[in-house]
Amino acid sequence: MPTPLPDGKQIIVIHSILEPDYSMPTLQMATDHYSIGYIVSGDRRSITPRFSYSYHAGNVAMAPPLLFHRTVSESNAPYERYMIKFAPDMLKPLRERTDENMIDTLYEERVCHFSKASQAKILGMFQEMYEEFAKERPYTELILQGMLLRLFTTVWEERLPENTTICHSAKLTEPIIDALYYMETHYAKNLTLEELAGNAHLSTAYFSRLFSAQLGKSFSEYLGDIRLRHVQMLLAESDKSVMDIAMETGYCNGDYLSAQFKKKTGMTPSEYRRQHLTYSHI
Repeated sequence: MPTPLPDGKQIIVIHSILEPDYSMPTLQMATDHYSIGYIVSGDRRSITPRFSYSYHAGNVAMAPPLLFHRTVSESNAPYERYMIKFAPDMLKPLRERTDENMIDTLYEERVCHFSKASQAKILGMFQEMYEEFAKERPYTELILQGMLLRLFTTVWEERLPENTTICHSAKLTEPIIDALYYMETHYAKNLTLEELAGNAHLSTAYFSRLFSAQLGKSFSEYLGDIRLRHVQMLLAESDKSVMDIAMETGYCNGDYLSAQFKKKTGMTPSEYRRQHLTYSHI
């Protein structure tokens, strides 16, 4: 379970640098606080009973209380973040003076994306809050509350209309969440449905039905989606060859990867890479 707020504290601000492969070992949820964080570097994926989503450098990620979730690394990039944990009452002035749906909408979106200019501004706001928190003055929490309200209005006004959250067909049970976690960390290997069923101590036939019913697609389709997501990241963020990417993501063959990529995205890996490079310079 995530560490609760210290006694007598309404808000804390954390700066952490974790190992690139850091992953949560079990399902966890906060019971007494909201959280909002800025990802300085790294790539993460969070799995919850109702949805799954990824967040990367330059994104703001949020989680409300009582949300079971489990996160896993999506790349070998160093994982650095600023995290603010705060009691629900800290947002009370904002709820009273603005449309209450603003807060609820942001937490339903879970991840917010921004332009490069907005990323720099928002990172600066997190850094200022971290510096203020470290001063530990008698009125620090009052100052931090004002800074928090300003942060939320900035996130609301400057976020881009991009939502990559995947909603599950049904509420995921713990065996399926554990299976997804295993797939996310072993996707490059020769995974089999029998292996996952064995890990869950279920028959292969029953596990297969459970998986498809809750996720709306088969094991092989979902594994293909995971591999495709990692291929896209590597094409966009590295200069590795298609063959090297194929070996790294479980395809093993560059031609097969290219054929599957074209089938699922409508473009070749080279076209996807060129398009991403074009957009990244806008």
